[in-house]
Amino acid sequence: MKRPRWKTLSLRARLGVLVAAAVALTVVTVSAISWGITRADLYDQFDARLQSYAQLAAKASSPEEALSTLRFTTKPGPDRNTGLTVQFSSAAGRVTGIAGALPELPPPPPQAPFSVSRAANVHRDESHFRMWTAPRSDGGTVQVAQGSEDVEDALGRLGFWLLVVSAVGVLGATVVGRAIARSALQPVDDLTSAAENVARTQELSAAIDVTASGEIGRLATSFNAMLGALSRSRDEQRRLVEDAGHELRTPLTSLRNNIELLIHADANPERQLSAEDRSRLLTDLDTQAVELTALIGELVDLSTGERPTEAEERLGLADIVTAAVERTRSRWPNVAFEAELVEADVLARPVAVERAVLNVLDNAAKWSPPGGKVHVTMAAGDGRVRVRVDDEGPGVPEADLPHVFERFYRADAARALPGSGLGLAIVEQVVTQHGGQATAARAGSGGARFDLVFPLAAS
Repeated sequence: MKRPRWKTLSLRARLGVLVAAAVALTVVTVSAISWGITRADLYDQFDARLQSYAQLAAKASSPEEALSTLRFTTKPGPDRNTGLTVQFSSAAGRVTGIAGALPELPPPPPQAPFSVSRAANVHRDESHFRMWTAPRSDGGTVQVAQGSEDVEDALGRLGFWLLVVSAVGVLGATVVGRAIARSALQPVDDLTSAAENVARTQELSAAIDVTASGEIGRLATSFNAMLGALSRSRDEQRRLVEDAGHELRTPLTSLRNNIELLIHADANPERQLSAEDRSRLLTDLDTQAVELTALIGELVDLSTGERPTEAEERLGLADIVTAAVERTRSRWPNVAFEAELVEADVLARPVAVERAVLNVLDNAAKWSPPGGKVHVTMAAGDGRVRVRVDDEGPGVPEADLPHVFERFYRADAARALPGSGLGLAIVEQVVTQHGGQATAARAGSGGARFDLVFPLAAS
């Protein structure tokens, strides 16, 4: 189906048309009102003059005497009073006499109540007259008519000039509308040019100078904010890819070396591995494959976590922490878990929050000695709820505390332990996305302490 022509116009053309139409409508409306007011005023003056004529004519004894009196008492100008006509009628509505330019006037209806004067229009051939009817003392009526061509000519001239002014106004409105549209949409043109430049060059640092105010200024500011967010996202993506490539290189190299060793041993019977070496090598391969799988999974979680797809819902944080504690307890049977929880509702994505709590608990269990304890506590107040995890391990060195939530960061003491260095980065990302904060410190027992703070859901 063909689109309406209006919808195919550009925004600038639409704005110009709307401005021109608004100004044109205003000019035409003002002209029409002016013409109407002038017309009413001219006819009011004309009727007032006819009324005074009728009052004078009502005192005469005949139409001829009335016409003579009117011509004597008035001061006609050019073509003034030339169409004056006086007609007498009886109370029964019968015409009793007429004098003047017209051969006859429409008689008043029989037995009409003429106690009040009234005006009417009379048309004869191409001429137009205005007639005033007034009562006489004998019960009859007097009708005075006069040509109204001068009034109509004046209205015609006024209408012509108003039409000219309206046409000029519409033309001027069109020119002004185009100028207004061009000026008003200049910031939009700047935004368009900037967007096209970004699409062409992929350069996200090309910000727009915000000089306008109001909606256009907000649009430019939002565009700059969007460019900044895209630039940060691209930088984060590049850094993640670079870090992931660096971290994947080591386990892949180890896997390749072990596989090549097995292949070489099978290809050279004189260099067969012992059953013990072969078993150890296969065990290492299995461990490395598990670590590589975990690393890839955490990389996927970390990258997709930047674009949350899970919907937020109101939920009890204590229920999530309880489920996480139970899952961790089953994975670390040599570590004891103690939980002191309070009821607190948060607006959160349940799977993401449980993953963050699990990562903290796994980290605490990994560093705890056999038979050690992990203490999990909750406290709520001031619109926030805190989940605290304390362990009895060696704790985090002071030099490492500022870096524990960085991607792939591993302290010197942790390099010999399994892990990718991404678990706590995921924790920090999830908590931040929920408007909270994740911090690390030393616990009173000397171990590590991790605090996850979330805002409470509104009542």
